[in-house]
Amino acid sequence: MELQIDGKTILLSEAGWLEDLSEWNEKIAEGIATNEKVELTDEHWDIINEAREYFTEYGTVAEPRVFSKLMKKKYGAERSSQQYIYSLFPYGLIKSANKIAGLPRPKGCS
Repeated sequence: MELQIDGKTILLSEAGWLEDLSEWNEKIAEGIATNEKVELTDEHWDIINEAREYFTEYGTVAEPRVFSKLMKKKYGAERSSQQYIYSLFPYGLIKSANKIAGLPRPKGCS
């Protein structure tokens, strides 16, 4: 798979994960989101940015329970549940939000 962003070809895996994580930017995120049938809003970007910050700090993607705690601390209970995250990202944090955020594909994740 590939995306065409600003005249540049961006390679994606068969499942739509970014092949070269260093290429990630907001335009690429928007392209991946389109593939995922997700229209990005400010609430989506809050999750994407939190996921990227966690990855930058810890070198790994956040487990859903850990991520929910981070979101609760920063944004409150109404924006931290798995139900809330799934309402924005139909395939959840791991399969959808992290993919759009340009994070690595977790082992065992299609």
